[in-house]
Amino acid sequence: MRRSFPAAFSTVESMAATYGDFASVTDAFNAAAVNPSAWNAAMEEVATATGSFGAILLPVRGRQTPLVPMTDSMRAVADDFFRQGWPERAEPRSRWSVALMRRRAINNFDYMTLEKMAHDPYHQTLIAPHGLRWSAGVRVGDGEDVWGLSLHRRAEQDQFSPAELERMEELSLALAAPAKLAVAVGFARLDATLSAFERSHSPVAMIDRDGAVIRLNSSAERLLGPDLQVVRGRLVSWSCDATRTLDRALGELLWRRSGAFQPPVVLPRRSGRPIIAYPSRLSSVVSEAFAFCRGFIVFVDLETRLDLVAVDLRHVFNLTAAEARLAERLLSEESLKAAAESLHIAAGTARNQLKAIYEKTGTHSQVQLIALIARLATPRRAGAA
Repeated sequence: MRRSFPAAFSTVESMAATYGDFASVTDAFNAAAVNPSAWNAAMEEVATATGSFGAILLPVRGRQTPLVPMTDSMRAVADDFFRQGWPERAEPRSRWSVALMRRRAINNFDYMTLEKMAHDPYHQTLIAPHGLRWSAGVRVGDGEDVWGLSLHRRAEQDQFSPAELERMEELSLALAAPAKLAVAVGFARLDATLSAFERSHSPVAMIDRDGAVIRLNSSAERLLGPDLQVVRGRLVSWSCDATRTLDRALGELLWRRSGAFQPPVVLPRRSGRPIIAYPSRLSSVVSEAFAFCRGFIVFVDLETRLDLVAVDLRHVFNLTAAEARLAERLLSEESLKAAAESLHIAAGTARNQLKAIYEKTGTHSQVQLIALIARLATPRRAGAA
């Protein structure tokens, strides 16, 4: 069905005969499906083929993340999008998503009038300052994980015409196969990654772009129990504070332009030494589309190192026997007072020993000390495989 546009704006019917080569876009998507490093190049191809200033490939559902394919021309816009907090606002993404699920190709006027655009905060505070005005969306993929090509033109360019949208609907259908290929390749890499961790006896949880657990390997499944569970896809510790800390770390990792790693998170047990969680982002999916897995959490179980911790502390950091015994107590997240009572030493003595431990290990808190011991434990366990 043909759609009408405001009479005050020109259309680009004349472009229909010279519109870009969409076969090149399909080829670029096929190449990116098997080689994730090619996704940004595919976006450049899309922008050229559609006469757009820039292009971004976004998930239609789920949390927005800066780690998506885009042209270089859109990076400043994307930076402002996250800096201004737009991912936390329901609008305008909900309007765009609903319209895109109804049609395979849309433009501004499928979810907004020209008058509304003139007063809309999204357009006036984010889009307009970058010289942009017209946009189009192309649905890519079907089923649970639908993505959308977000195409943008500058104010001095023509809007996306009905003829162009009809061609984009054809493009949407043509990109269904590359999307399915990308999903299949992504799951194959996921299985290979899980197998690699399992061979080294390293517990790991693979997570999606919302921070939900996709899969656990067998070693990680054995860590689950009363103190650590997966609840509705979310990794949950019995300690609410630990759960909040892990959630914050995953948020920084997946939803902001932070590094590929986050500081370790201590997941305490009610009895025994804690589990240390290391959230990391898969480097291969920094700008990858259709990837269910966006990162992973490697676990180090200090309980398995019960007989080696004191020896390692003494030899590696030159702790005294008394200092090593106190450090062991602190690894179970005992307070300094409780540790002193357990070891039958005075509180002042415990404070002096703790100061010496921090100086020798280069740490400044109990959490940092636990994380350091976890790193010490990791190669020993892997080497025993």
